[in-house]
Amino acid sequence: MLIPVILAGGSGTRLWPLSRESHPKQFISLFDGQSLFQNTLARVAEIPGCGTPIVMGSEQHRFLIAEQVRQSKRPDCAILLEPMFKGTAPAVALAAMHALNECDEDVLLLVLPSDHVISDIKGFLATVSEGVKVAQRGKLVTFGIEPTHPETGYGYIQKGEALAGSTGFKIGQFVEKPNLSTAKTYIESQQYWWNSGMFLFSAGAFVQELMLHHPAIFDAAKAAYCDARFSEDFIRPSSNEFDKSPADSIDYAVMEKTINGAMIPLQSAWNDVGAWDALAELIAKDQQGNAIQGDVITSHTQNSLIQANHRLVVTVGVDNLVVVETPDAVLILDKSKAQEIKPIVNQMRDNARKEVIFHRCVNRPWGAFESIDDGERFQVKRITVAVSQKLSLQRHHHRSEHWVVVKGTARVTRGEEVFLLSENQSTYIPIGVNHRLENVGKIPLEIIEVQSGAYLGEDDIVRLDDQYGRSPEKNNEHKATTEVEF
Repeated sequence: MLIPVILAGGSGTRLWPLSRESHPKQFISLFDGQSLFQNTLARVAEIPGCGTPIVMGSEQHRFLIAEQVRQSKRPDCAILLEPMFKGTAPAVALAAMHALNECDEDVLLLVLPSDHVISDIKGFLATVSEGVKVAQRGKLVTFGIEPTHPETGYGYIQKGEALAGSTGFKIGQFVEKPNLSTAKTYIESQQYWWNSGMFLFSAGAFVQELMLHHPAIFDAAKAAYCDARFSEDFIRPSSNEFDKSPADSIDYAVMEKTINGAMIPLQSAWNDVGAWDALAELIAKDQQGNAIQGDVITSHTQNSLIQANHRLVVTVGVDNLVVVETPDAVLILDKSKAQEIKPIVNQMRDNARKEVIFHRCVNRPWGAFESIDDGERFQVKRITVAVSQKLSLQRHHHRSEHWVVVKGTARVTRGEEVFLLSENQSTYIPIGVNHRLENVGKIPLEIIEVQSGAYLGEDDIVRLDDQYGRSPEKNNEHKATTEVEF
């Protein structure tokens, strides 16, 4: 049996400001109304006879993953939540433990990042079929991408001897992301392929290689899975045990060390949407070579990516730029510097900029909220509650709230009172009073919330009852936090 393992825990830093920690690129709809993650689920749904996919994700994205899985073509996924990010080797080790636990025999694992664009499904399926034959011979397969240009943002694989009876090759060596001159020599030699980060091997073979080359990862993953908590929606390996694992990638931990590695060329065009220049290649161009999305007007502009998400963007006399406008941030970038955005994002994170973590519109399991305005001691939000959903019963130490219903019907709990509000009606929630908001209507509930008080951070919440299993009390320190709870 073949079981897809979908790696959905990345942060997509190089696509900031579109990609944020709370809603990274794999969960964003970029092209066709489906996210990259959902497109990955759709691809594996085409594989004949494959088993239930395993999705590896993070705790902070659990409801986002679950909702997108529910809306996908493979709603029967097993969702394993990595307690913390440790790299691909520990994550796949957890997936292997689960696969071996659930199946009576060894199974093949098809490991796929969730943020790739693969346009030729038939070619993808043919490549997987070829990989299955090789993996069944005990090989650990990686899929190589025939390079089209000297890319410095990818690792490379040097191909070795041809594999008998296969289109694949033994692996000569893995090499790190090169500088431009080195990448050019790789292309000229025709001996190097881009490293896609996709793998196919048996769970047993991977575990054996891990025990041989990096037993600390194996030991931590096994202990974490054995002590996991299982619920209807999620599998939560032990945080204490998983934290003992070294952080490492599959490449470093296993593939560079094994004598059983193989590389099979992917029979499809491929793009990992790793940076803005890569995304530009996937968008239709105008006669001046511009990739344009949204409300954009250009003059004497060429070879640029211009994306307007919230307001009009106008460019005059520019070339080879990336311009990305969002409600709370604007990026202007030389396209040739697309790989260099990560240090800027790290700098913003060090300065506790919330724009690294959140969009202005923030998803929650019950709906979403959008910040409209803020100032000294006040904040205004638009809150949308999905049909039949409700917020936690909660109170705040530092803020009061005014609610005005603009659409739908709300059931409000305020202290000992429970009452209904309809359009144009309002209520007031004093500091320290227990309260809850529910949508009891047949359409999404929308309210305007005006907060006032000395501290308006999202961590000023004491949860008394919550149907989504979130923690009872969030860190109530007056400081920025990167812990994002959905």
